[in-house]
Amino acid sequence: MATYKESVGTAVQNIAGDTGTITGQLWYDSSDSEFKYRYQAYGDAWSTGNSMNTARGYGYGTGTQTAALAFNGESPPDQVLTESYNGTNWTEVNDMNAARQQLAGAGTQTSSLGFGGAPPPSYNLNELWNGTNWTEVNDLNTGRYGKMGSAGTDNTSAIGMGGRTGPALPAGNSALTEIWNGTNWTEVNDMNTARYSLAGFGTSTSAVVFGAEGVLSESWNGTNWTDIPDLNNEKQNTAGSGTSNSSGLAFGGGPPVIDTTETWNGSIWTEKNDLNTARVGLNGAGTQAVAIASGGFLPAATGATEEWNAGINLAAWFTNNNMNDNFGLRAGAGATTSAIVGGGSQGTSPFAAVNNSESWNGTSWFQVNNINTGRSSASAAGADGTAAIIFTGNTRDASSPPANPSVKTELWNGYTWTEVNDLSTGRRNAGGFGTQTSALAFAGYTDNPPAPVTVNTESWNGTNWTEVNNMNLGRGQVGVGGSNVNNTAGLAISGSAPSVPGFTAAVESWNGTNWTEVNAVNQKRVNTGASGTSSAALFFGGEPGPVFTVGLTEEWNGTNWSETGDMNQARQQLSGQGTATAALATGGSSNTPNLFSETFDGTGFITKTITTTTD
Repeated sequence: MATYKESVGTAVQNIAGDTGTITGQLWYDSSDSEFKYRYQAYGDAWSTGNSMNTARGYGYGTGTQTAALAFNGESPPDQVLTESYNGTNWTEVNDMNAARQQLAGAGTQTSSLGFGGAPPPSYNLNELWNGTNWTEVNDLNTGRYGKMGSAGTDNTSAIGMGGRTGPALPAGNSALTEIWNGTNWTEVNDMNTARYSLAGFGTSTSAVVFGAEGVLSESWNGTNWTDIPDLNNEKQNTAGSGTSNSSGLAFGGGPPVIDTTETWNGSIWTEKNDLNTARVGLNGAGTQAVAIASGGFLPAATGATEEWNAGINLAAWFTNNNMNDNFGLRAGAGATTSAIVGGGSQGTSPFAAVNNSESWNGTSWFQVNNINTGRSSASAAGADGTAAIIFTGNTRDASSPPANPSVKTELWNGYTWTEVNDLSTGRRNAGGFGTQTSALAFAGYTDNPPAPVTVNTESWNGTNWTEVNNMNLGRGQVGVGGSNVNNTAGLAISGSAPSVPGFTAAVESWNGTNWTEVNAVNQKRVNTGASGTSSAALFFGGEPGPVFTVGLTEEWNGTNWSETGDMNQARQQLSGQGTATAALATGGSSNTPNLFSETFDGTGFITKTITTTTD
């Protein structure tokens, strides 16, 4: 048998830890006497894109993820609208001739077909898109709506199957199949099972149809339909993408609204990661590996867009050694290798604020000198655990009101905390980012219940706080993605805004002068952790609703939010430090305060222990 060196060209190295190791490497970790192997993990995920200009469902979508078309649909009322997608934004282009919904279609962004649909007399209507205009062309032989399944490569080659027949014939489910050759429709062999509320993917000679009231699927080989294995989940008015009867994707649908995604490999359907937004009557386009979903009903009409990518690098959370102090609502600053947390709240009545501090060295937590003013729900900033700033918070104690917003600011030098100049506006559950000499404080609650929130923003220059331009939306319990370099760029993420029923999903970006609204998160929540910058951030944990917590993690790429690997421990009231690819989640509460600490690795690299000396 060949040795490891003979197989890969290098010997097994002796390394303490994993510093300098690369993907595919086997080494001996002398720090814990184990052989280890590092590999890249891959997976599939939906990410959020910019919404359509007009929210609507029961239209149709064609094209690819970076060059898509969405047309017709119901807002209500029924629409003639057409929108084109370039991979970033939707743009309105020339309208169709007839307003309708529940239609079918096929093609690309520059060469599409839209046929059938409701209401009368649209049942057999057929329109052709040449990249600029829609033109009415020869109708279907049998008008149908409700909706048909369809597939095809462009406006010269398409297939339509199933649906419901209109009043011109006895109304009912249809098994009819017709093929379009660029000029006329021709009836061919029927499906095995008559049904409607369908979707399909593929070409006129190699297609799959699926959905309706049940889990049935059928495959088309250019001549006949054959029953194939069922979907795992019922999908009515669903969407699909794919290139043939051996490769496709099915996503969304009802009843009433679902988020499930399944891939077809020619033999079986396999469940994959869900859509971020469950919906019915949505558009779909693309392939099995790279797809787009847009529009639909929630039950209200939506213009939400999501992009599907298969085989991307997977990120993951890893459990660290526990903290020493069992408090919630702590403030933290630093990175995955060096951090500081301070303050917090006792887990039992009267939930008094504490002044405890702990330091993280990348491996373990150590108790260090306390902050001077005990507080919970404070903000903190700093590049590492040796130089940080803590500000705002709730200084509640056993004798004070339930909420006592603070103006106090303290600096950490790696050994002690020192009080410095106060903020202008006292607040708690605020946001903050930056460093010890250049920080920003924003949002937060300013008074006792009903706890009005503030839009006030203050900038710290190392000596004093100065009021700067306000936020657009006042909120508290806000997530923060901010640079640990200075106070000129960061994010205010989600939170609780009295002007918005429930929580808000809104996100604002700070450029050093003004706040600008950017794309919202997928799941609105409060008491979250966050890390990173205005162009690359992570948003994790929190409370989407009363008395339940999540480990949900979302990643920001500067334009959109996408879900990535969940935390190991669902919790709220936690603090977050670090970057979008190397984050630290500390403390928090899962009904009661906990000691949990986790590190996020956004590279998708996984280290696996091969053996130990005791084997």
